[in-house]
Amino acid sequence: MISTNLSHVTTFILIGVSERQELQLPLFFIFLAIYGVTVTGNVGIITLTSIDSRLQTPMYFFLRHLAIINLGNSTVIAPQMLVNFLVEEKTISYYGCATQLGGFLVFIVAEIFMLAAMAYDRYVAICNPLLYMVVVSRKVCILLVILTYIYSLTTAVTVTSCVFSMSYCSSNVINHFYCDNVPLLALSCSDTYIPETAVFTFSGTNLFFSMIIVIVSYFFIILAILRIRSAEGRKKAFSTCTSHMTAVTVFYGTLLFMYLQPRSNHSLDTDKMASVFYTLVIPMLNPMIYSLRNKDVKEALKRMLTNPCQTFKIT
Repeated sequence: MISTNLSHVTTFILIGVSERQELQLPLFFIFLAIYGVTVTGNVGIITLTSIDSRLQTPMYFFLRHLAIINLGNSTVIAPQMLVNFLVEEKTISYYGCATQLGGFLVFIVAEIFMLAAMAYDRYVAICNPLLYMVVVSRKVCILLVILTYIYSLTTAVTVTSCVFSMSYCSSNVINHFYCDNVPLLALSCSDTYIPETAVFTFSGTNLFFSMIIVIVSYFFIILAILRIRSAEGRKKAFSTCTSHMTAVTVFYGTLLFMYLQPRSNHSLDTDKMASVFYTLVIPMLNPMIYSLRNKDVKEALKRMLTNPCQTFKIT
């Protein structure tokens, strides 16, 4: 533990998922496996949606970028986390900590709005199928993705700058497995009103607007599906949304659990468990959700394995 001011703080110490020494090696192998599956699954989705000519639609364009975001989010966190399971001094440099926080914010905010863009895509596909390729054109898709990345980068730079403008003079021990804004602000000995306000404002605004887009989109999607007369037609329309609905439910369910739990039950340890889920587990689950519940992806994978020469044609 270091007692000093900001000008002398050069490193932070990460407590990790658990302080129990006997759990470090088992946890290392568990999270190594999770990260390995995450990398394999997301790289697979990125590859399939890039090279298969039948997956060159707006839906899979957004899915490709969701996989890139999931891969980036887990990669910002997992390597440092895995190293810390094997070493006694679980340290991270001051600028390394700032970079990790910034990277995490870029990808988590991008994921929030990418899921919202995918909900809008499904809304247009089901409610206005004849205008789908006009409304959700390639230019519109690229614009939505660029705006998502620009906004997430702006959010990350703003919040990270606010958090690291504070003085740290009582402790450099972070009760977390990565540099997150809440445990960092808990260490500060200066007035945290401005950074806490920035964190709360950005978090609340991002979550609120993205959830509104998702809820409104699925409200109209459900109405449109219910108006379909045939049971087979309703099933077919609904099947195009099930993967995204599952991913949205898991992701937003975790965030809402974290932010809406009673104050009396809130703790940094609870935050750590929720953080494990949305930084490491969800990026691993998403490729499985979109592979196991998506007929087009499964068929594309089958084509790639059986006839790779035909499949590997970027269109």
